[in-house]
Amino acid sequence: MSAETVSTTPTHSTPSAARPSRTEHITCSVEDGIARVELARPEKLNGLTLAMLGGLVSTAHELRRDRTLRGVVITGQGPSFTAGLDFGTVMSDPAGVAKAFAPRPWRGTNTFQEACWAWRRIPVPVVAAVHGHCYGGGVQIALGADFRITNPEAQWSVLEAKWGLIPDMSGIQSLSQQVGLDVAKRLTMTGEVISGAEATRLGLASATADDHVGAAYDLIGSIATRSPDSVAATKRIFERTWTAGARRTFRWERYEQAVLLASANTKIARKAVAEKVPARYRARILP
Repeated sequence: MSAETVSTTPTHSTPSAARPSRTEHITCSVEDGIARVELARPEKLNGLTLAMLGGLVSTAHELRRDRTLRGVVITGQGPSFTAGLDFGTVMSDPAGVAKAFAPRPWRGTNTFQEACWAWRRIPVPVVAAVHGHCYGGGVQIALGADFRITNPEAQWSVLEAKWGLIPDMSGIQSLSQQVGLDVAKRLTMTGEVISGAEATRLGLASATADDHVGAAYDLIGSIATRSPDSVAATKRIFERTWTAGARRTFRWERYEQAVLLASANTKIARKAVAEKVPARYRARILP
């Protein structure tokens, strides 16, 4: 999706609390194959606590196992996406910080990083719908999504510079993939606050929309007209090869295509095209 302004006229229905789940200050509901994950601490501008980071990790891991899932929208309750890490609350638990900081060897991430990077591991499109404050850890969560649709008046900042720190919730990796080196350095060194419109212009966000949540659902709805297997393969191959050499990329292309050629959903897609009818896909073949 290019950095452009999308239509602000919603063509979706607001999801009900179908299949709800909740951890501390994180809610998740799934309807019609689309999960809505909300940061739910609006009285604190959705400031992130250790429990919330753990909740993001467990929610992402649970959604990854759902083969009927077609997309995820991540947003925040109240006036903000999230103002970032709640340092006062987090640093009052040094033992919890030490535990969350330790990496899991089988994943290569710690809790802080996995709260953002786990969304890259889900084989469906994940869209961050951003409004209000998107500071520090909020930027890193948003960058863990495949797409970021922001209200043009939202405020974005790689705010770690204010505290004499660097983004360490997978932000260095995701910034390097998303924007130019000079832009990544500037945003990280200065901690400057930019608007959603400017974030889109710089490539930090994918698109702007006044109805940012509606636009997120519209995008997922468009992608959901395609085979869930080809969508999952597309996400996997780009995640595995974005910085890889040509030979490795060609190898993964051959592998993914061979799997897709034998997929029932590929046959369904071909038949739908031939008959000029909407495709009715099965659950994706891989978890």
